[in-house]
Amino acid sequence: MAQDFTKVGVVGLGTMGAGITEVLARAGIEVVGVELDDETLARGLDHIRHSTERAVSRGKLTEADRDALFDRIHAGTDLTAVAECRLVVEAVPERIEDKRAVLAELDRLCPSGTIIATNTSSLSVTELAAGTSRPSRVIGTHWFNPAPVMGLVEIIRTVVTDSAALEDLEALVAKVGKSAVVAGDRAGFIANALLFGYLNNAVRMLEAHYATREDIDAAMRLGCGHPMGPLALLDLIGLDSAYEILDSIYHTSRDHLHAPAPLLKQLVTAGMLGRKTGRGFYTYAAPDSSQIVDAVTPDAVASSDSGRSGAAVRPVRTIGVIGTGTMAGGIIEVCARHGYDVIFRARGEEKLAGVRKNLERSLDKGVAKGRISSDDRAATLARVRGTTDLSALAGCDLVIEAVVEDLAVKRALFAEIDAVIRPGAIIATTTSSLPVIECATATSRPQDVVGMHWFNPAQVMRLVEIVPTVLTADDVTATVAQVARAAGKHPVRCADRAGFIVNALLFPYLNDAVKMLEAHYADVDAIDTAMKVGCAHPMGPFELADVVGLDVTLAIVRTLYLEFREPGYAPAPLLEHLVKAGYLGRKTRRGFRVY
Repeated sequence: MAQDFTKVGVVGLGTMGAGITEVLARAGIEVVGVELDDETLARGLDHIRHSTERAVSRGKLTEADRDALFDRIHAGTDLTAVAECRLVVEAVPERIEDKRAVLAELDRLCPSGTIIATNTSSLSVTELAAGTSRPSRVIGTHWFNPAPVMGLVEIIRTVVTDSAALEDLEALVAKVGKSAVVAGDRAGFIANALLFGYLNNAVRMLEAHYATREDIDAAMRLGCGHPMGPLALLDLIGLDSAYEILDSIYHTSRDHLHAPAPLLKQLVTAGMLGRKTGRGFYTYAAPDSSQIVDAVTPDAVASSDSGRSGAAVRPVRTIGVIGTGTMAGGIIEVCARHGYDVIFRARGEEKLAGVRKNLERSLDKGVAKGRISSDDRAATLARVRGTTDLSALAGCDLVIEAVVEDLAVKRALFAEIDAVIRPGAIIATTTSSLPVIECATATSRPQDVVGMHWFNPAQVMRLVEIVPTVLTADDVTATVAQVARAAGKHPVRCADRAGFIVNALLFPYLNDAVKMLEAHYADVDAIDTAMKVGCAHPMGPFELADVVGLDVTLAIVRTLYLEFREPGYAPAPLLEHLVKAGYLGRKTRRGFRVY
């Protein structure tokens, strides 16, 4: 049975140590806090006082509870005071030599049965534990900042960790109201190892002038439901902290994906560390402010954006949609609801009727939920016409292709479209990963071809990625962006490269999660929990892969690997094996989980 800790020592009352102390004391646990000197001690206690006063002002803590909390904190500068505690949490700054020194002193002072927990986000727990006489009783705990707010604690086991001590820490984390996940001792643990690879990839994308910082951030917020875009998140974390974490992970893993992007180092060297200095990827009203004051991407770190503004826009009144799947149906509904006349083409009367039936069902749901009126429903249906004859799209101003993700099929279709539609009409492909230029060169008018990647379900998802090729005319890019905005969507622009923005950032992250599982480093639930609770992602990587489909995930990862030839993008063997076995996720009732 797990120990019930009633008194815990905390060494180091900086931001993290003070936060951990507050969490423990709030849960009714006595805390013996120790700092280096009176000045740092006063600063740590002031941090707790400010945090709890804010909680009182927001009604999250009563004044009586706050007073009782401080009665449970016994703070001083004498390290021997923690010798009576059965658990001591070391929370000094993230420098391995400082942590080694503190752990050695604790090892000398505390009885052999005392558990020593080192709070670290990236250092080797094994290396720290090896410097003591009790390596089996030294465990890593990675509390997330700010500790009173964040719900996750990563517990790090080494190859010699005492299972009883591990159980004791899991019980303590549950007692203070946090979610515990257990992981092996590897640089970055779970959340940082997955998160910072993704963040670094976003910096490389910006560095390559592939998309602007605003479009990269908007794409991940709107396309994946992340609370912040990756570049804004880096500014919040601090670019110097991000660089140190990436550098630490890289020196352990030697994975190029964790090698800090040169642009990141340049910004750190220039003293542009993010919000705390008032400037990072964005410029802020003042140091520590969240208000962004530069509305335009600086030329130094962004691609030129010809065609986003100033280009002429072609008139679009009638839109043709080719396809009968979920994506095509969503595009038809969205465009018609926002005033466009829509002609959709299906292969056969049965398919035609199916699209119409699904459209009516979707609109009926909208009426039932009060999202649209009965008049809106009728007007939308009146603007939609189906056909089995491709030539019926001849007069369309914009034709959107939404057929199967097969390049040969798409190229053949584009040649057919080219033969029937009028000069000056725009042809868009909804591909999520195939090269748009391959579709464009199947026509006699590549300047009129553009990528328009809608997200599924199109009725709900606000993002549309606009993908011009090297041949696309500026007014074509401007026109489809305007159509997207008129349809209530947020368009982002990116170059014609595999994965565009969202898939190029999302799927390497999913693949990394599979590799983490494959290495028996953490289990499915721990990894999903870490990313949902620690990073506020709406879904964990395995939950998301099961929804997307493991076959789709594998296909996109393979496309990225073939395009970029990046060793870190090589599909995880476990992902390939699951797909071969027919375990494709929710649609087959088995993927990483059983449904």
